[in-house]
Amino acid sequence: MDRSGPTGTVEGDSIDGDWEYRPVQLPGDVSRMTAAVRLAIQAEFGGWELSRVRLYPGGVRKVWLRRRRSSRMLPELSV
Repeated sequence: MDRSGPTGTVEGDSIDGDWEYRPVQLPGDVSRMTAAVRLAIQAEFGGWELSRVRLYPGGVRKVWLRRRRSSRMLPELSV
């Protein structure tokens, strides 16, 4: 279930206990403000929170989002 968009790549979601995780890779040419807005949208409408961020050479950011697992379905954003 790979999805990609103009501001980054979303790899497959994973589940660990009570949490589900979504890794998102943001290219080095994405501004800090654009990255912040994208993550804020994921948080507001998808129920995700920031779990971890790694900054790689070249400015590539790998971000892990997490949210509590729930039986109710949350809406997805198109990426």
